[in-house]
Amino acid sequence: MSATNDAQFPTSAIRDDYIPKEAYFSRDFAKLEEDNLWPKVWQLACRLEEIPNAGDFVTYDIIDDSIIVVRVDEDTVKAYHNVCPHRGRRLTEGCGHSTQFACRFHGWRFGLDGQNTRVVDKEDWAGALRDEDISLKTVQVGLWGGAVFINMDPECEPLEEFLQPMRQFVDKFEFEKLRYRWYKTIVMQANWKVVLEFFNEFYHVQQAHPQLLPFTNDYSKAGGFGRHGMMWFAAEGAVPLARSPRLSPKDEPDYRKIVLDFVETYDRELQAMVTPRNVEATRRLMTEVSPDATPHEVLTKWVEFQIEAANADGSGWPAELTAEYIEKSGLDWHVFPNTIFLHGTVDGVLWYRVRPNGHDPESCIFDVWSLQRYGEGQEPEIVREFYADWRDTEWPKIYEQDFVNISEVQKGMRSRVFKGSRPNPVQEAAITNFHRSLREFIGQGPKQGEGKGG
Repeated sequence: MSATNDAQFPTSAIRDDYIPKEAYFSRDFAKLEEDNLWPKVWQLACRLEEIPNAGDFVTYDIIDDSIIVVRVDEDTVKAYHNVCPHRGRRLTEGCGHSTQFACRFHGWRFGLDGQNTRVVDKEDWAGALRDEDISLKTVQVGLWGGAVFINMDPECEPLEEFLQPMRQFVDKFEFEKLRYRWYKTIVMQANWKVVLEFFNEFYHVQQAHPQLLPFTNDYSKAGGFGRHGMMWFAAEGAVPLARSPRLSPKDEPDYRKIVLDFVETYDRELQAMVTPRNVEATRRLMTEVSPDATPHEVLTKWVEFQIEAANADGSGWPAELTAEYIEKSGLDWHVFPNTIFLHGTVDGVLWYRVRPNGHDPESCIFDVWSLQRYGEGQEPEIVREFYADWRDTEWPKIYEQDFVNISEVQKGMRSRVFKGSRPNPVQEAAITNFHRSLREFIGQGPKQGEGKGG
């Protein structure tokens, strides 16, 4: 990295409570990301359930690059740069199924293994076309948690190493057994990092989502784990569902009702994390558990009812999960650079992916996935919904509350008097860790260590 860039965006400018605003709209900073982040980092391109059969493919676009992710056979997934080596036409768009990739410009063809199978009038080149020149260029592929990750850098570190230490905290949740409940993509008029950070802290819950406070002790902590970040309950061993201390004191309500309010509110206003099966199982608390039961007794029965329901419909429950493992896994993980998942309810996971929308640093593509466990053959057909503006479709209340704020944050940071964000050093530490990690990755600063708050 040049000395000019080091001086323009120094890592030392980031403090635990300060992030310079230029990273959110500077074209120079976006160009550094385009050159040094996206071509060299592992990115979640799709989930395996999107390509269940040989010949199924998904096209993943990032800035000027386009990648074909294809199921070659039952045991093999490959990825290629989506460009014909003849004249540069893209071969695929969206997703679909094919036994080969054919260029619709001049008819060159390629097998699922990326090898060229046809050049029209190949003899005209008089033997000058070597096989390596006319095959599709491969992209690194890694699998984790039912997802396909790609990396365009042939010298990249293995995905297994890249994902550590996050994996040791969540692998027992069996993300590979999740399937799409719904899938929505929207264009947001904000930098991709602005959108990402909205879901990388709970500090905003007390203001943006006040309806959650009757059953949410919203004070949390956050920190870096290598390049990745996590949020967790501030007090170890704390009851996970409890009335927020920010509310006026009152007699503690029936704990069964706190749990039920949580589940029914998230089902209604998020339509993710909790599943319809969760809701029905939770309602059993009101008739099968004493109103005098302690929080521990209620939570124990709640988990028991959920496991019974999951086993009854064939969805199953992660066999190795323990209460201690769930607590240590945190509330929310940010997987560097651009995905976040909320997983604490076990059989329902809310997953976000965000990436730049072309070269505009103030526009991004935002994917929202509701994932859940289903019995075999019970998962719904995958329907991908795309909207040029989030207002073009209905969203549950919690998303709307965040989306309104996102655009206003992007606009507000343009103020001449606003110099940078002042993140909470305790509750928003994962965001600060992200920015330091980002600058390290694009060549701006020292490598981050591992551990809470690292």
